[in-house]
Amino acid sequence: MKRILLLGFDKQQFSHAQMEMIRARAGDRQLLISRERAEIEAALDDIEIVVGSFPRDLLVDAPNLRWFQQWGAGADWLMDRPEARTLDFVLTNASGVHVVPISEHILALLLAFARRLPQAWKAQEERVWISNRWQTSFGTTIQGKPQFTRTMAEDDVFELADKTLLIVGAGAIGSRTARLAAAFDMRIIGIRRHPQRPAENIDLMAGPERLLQLLPLADFVVVSAPFTTATRQMFDSVAFGAMKAGSYLINVGRGGIVDEQALLQALEAGTIAGAGLDVFAEEPLPADSPLWRHPNLILTSHYSGLTPRYDERALAIFLDNLERYDRGLPLHNIVDKAQGY
Repeated sequence: MKRILLLGFDKQQFSHAQMEMIRARAGDRQLLISRERAEIEAALDDIEIVVGSFPRDLLVDAPNLRWFQQWGAGADWLMDRPEARTLDFVLTNASGVHVVPISEHILALLLAFARRLPQAWKAQEERVWISNRWQTSFGTTIQGKPQFTRTMAEDDVFELADKTLLIVGAGAIGSRTARLAAAFDMRIIGIRRHPQRPAENIDLMAGPERLLQLLPLADFVVVSAPFTTATRQMFDSVAFGAMKAGSYLINVGRGGIVDEQALLQALEAGTIAGAGLDVFAEEPLPADSPLWRHPNLILTSHYSGLTPRYDERALAIFLDNLERYDRGLPLHNIVDKAQGY
């Protein structure tokens, strides 16, 4: 039997230097670089390791698959492929590769709401100057004539300092978000499945059973939890009803964690002040979705994890795991297939 290491990528995915690193670690395994189903099916009996893309319906037909290294972090596909949970292969993910870009994306959304950047962008597009108390007090004019057609009060903007941030899913992304938020003098609460694990920069850590108790304390709620049967529509009408008046929701986890209809109702009722969404129940978001039109929403098209360093970081995770695999050491980022993360 051959021992095949399948790289589920286009052949131009990696640089020459990166391919040399892969070959050096692959040992006597044959490398197959392909995303073509026919090629993969022809090699199924000999595939030992998969990294990257793989037709998931073929997992049950790969008898010698021992390890599957995802190129992304989320493993919620297991909910649609329950048969994969019991198959004899180790599943690892690229957890950690998104930590820097997503945490920075979260802070960008927090600051955008605090400094009213969506209103500034709209005014810029319409060439409208927004006045405030300081300008009118000193008689600021343009070419000698007042040009203020809109006003902004002091309480229309706010500071992040002394605000409370609740992070639901305080893993790698949540932990770095906490570090960045701490630099803005925010108070940080974390929620995760194992709250007894220590975490820097988080003032209070709790289990998910305390979500409704802690929501009223938060000015911002960041969702960075994995999508599982336990987190499906975790943010429903009850959760939104428990949130602090004037608070904001940021979702960079998965769209299915938030009941989008309940979110819209909470926005219309003024229960919460706004939301920043990078993920949606249906992607791409349909053109007729009311989410596009709501003035208190900032939408980004599931790109919070984008970074020019993605492949560099993911490849480092894979090469380290490949060495550990060959030495019989525990792999990093093992996914509990029963739990889905």
